[in-house]
Amino acid sequence: MSPANIDDVPGQGNARPLTRKELRAREKSLDTGSQGTVPEQAYETGHDVPPPPAEPPVVPAAPAGPPSIQKEVPEDAGQGHDVPVPQQHEPEPETAHAPAVEPAMAGHQHAPETHYLEQVRHTEPGHHDRGNSIPAYHDGTYDDNVHHDAVHYEDVHDDGYHHGYHDDGYHDGTSHHGLLAGSSEAKVVARPSKKVRRRRRMLALFLTLAVFVTAVAVGAQFLKPLLGGGKPSDFPGPGSGEVQVTVDNGEGTRSVALDLESKGVVANADTFLQAFSASGGVLAPGDYVFKSEMKNSDAVDVLLGQDKAKVIYFALSAGLRINESLQAISEGSGVSIQDLQALSNQPSQFGLPANAKNLEGYLAPGEHRFPLGTPAKDILQALVKITTDELVSQGITDPARQYEAVIVASIVQAEGGQAEYGDVAGAIYNRLKPNDQTNGFLQVDSAVTYGLGTKSYNFTDEQRQDKSNPYNTYANPGLPPGPIGSPGKTAIDAAAKPKSNDYLYWVTINLDTKETKFSRTLAEHNVYVEQYNAWCMANVGRCA
Repeated sequence: MSPANIDDVPGQGNARPLTRKELRAREKSLDTGSQGTVPEQAYETGHDVPPPPAEPPVVPAAPAGPPSIQKEVPEDAGQGHDVPVPQQHEPEPETAHAPAVEPAMAGHQHAPETHYLEQVRHTEPGHHDRGNSIPAYHDGTYDDNVHHDAVHYEDVHDDGYHHGYHDDGYHDGTSHHGLLAGSSEAKVVARPSKKVRRRRRMLALFLTLAVFVTAVAVGAQFLKPLLGGGKPSDFPGPGSGEVQVTVDNGEGTRSVALDLESKGVVANADTFLQAFSASGGVLAPGDYVFKSEMKNSDAVDVLLGQDKAKVIYFALSAGLRINESLQAISEGSGVSIQDLQALSNQPSQFGLPANAKNLEGYLAPGEHRFPLGTPAKDILQALVKITTDELVSQGITDPARQYEAVIVASIVQAEGGQAEYGDVAGAIYNRLKPNDQTNGFLQVDSAVTYGLGTKSYNFTDEQRQDKSNPYNTYANPGLPPGPIGSPGKTAIDAAAKPKSNDYLYWVTINLDTKETKFSRTLAEHNVYVEQYNAWCMANVGRCA
């Protein structure tokens, strides 16, 4: 009997371990019933079979993982040489003496006996399958051109069946994962079915959507107070009580809207601004009387003076002269023009310097509202305060300097039109300085016509040379004795802080577009004057 046919004898740990070739021969002998089996070493060496050892060899237990073919089979294994197998130095576990083969998966039936099968897959010469090749045994020799697939392929399908492909063989309907006794068996986890995976995807989508909706809801609650979402858009009205609100000169509508909301006049500053913008009205400085919790539309009416019967209301335009301003105040307040003129002719009681003859230049333009019954002096004092406050904001606090600035501002207002007020103010101050062009004479037509009591710039040369007119800046050097009208905020700011330039002349050559030309010499200025005259000839009656 050959060594390959000797049954394993348990308990003899000092027996020589079988070589790989002896193991293969033993497998074949099991398939053929151990009849006519010739050990592979007999084919290879041609010698007689060596006598069996005194003790039958013990088959070592297979390692936990598949052996590495590269390490066990040298390249010259097919050259007729034996392949040495490294000795096992570690003691064999007791379970190696009673090997057992377990089924690979539930549902596969195994034969009563353990079968060891080998299928040698032949390939074309030079072909390497998966890069791992071992010599094949044919008729007692090894053929290097035949390779074995050393990779164990497993395919798990959705139907739960498991198909295994082994490098050493295959069999129909039965799956063996351990060809040798004691070999470890890999666990195969079935892939979830399509229905299960679909449910998992739907659950993940639902959870993502829930998180997103929650985040949006939380964010909306957080931003709601910042965006004013927690405030009502309007009060039902009509409101009750009285709330006085002052609109300062130059104050913006948003500032007024926020003030109205903070005082409980309107419910929401944003919706009030929308209503005010839709009205197309213009905000004017003044004192306004509102009610608590008014409708937005009613509060807009108060600011636009559409409730004139409930308050004193009047509007003053920039550039109006003193008599025009007093007439408008009289019509709005019910105070007689005589009473207003008497107050205006005593400017000292309003804080003006001694050289001021009346309140000319100090009655601030804009829309003004006062509670019914407000005294006339309080009304005039409020208008003067608007002007002086603007001067103070520009850094002019001395009453005498304030008066001089108002005079320059009144000329800028009358002469500038739509020109750059800062350039006009700079040219006026340049004329007051010693120069070889104007010699200290302002030479402005608006001042001459003011002294004449008219508004037409068409006056005679005789009137131009009349020194008896104190406002005739052609005949009298320096500034006129007083303002020539009521300047607006822009003109006051320009007079307080003029632009630095070297202009001495300016003329508006188009009364429609208010185009104004600046020049440094009289000759250059006369060219622009001819352009103005040509425009007047093309627009008959416009320059009267």
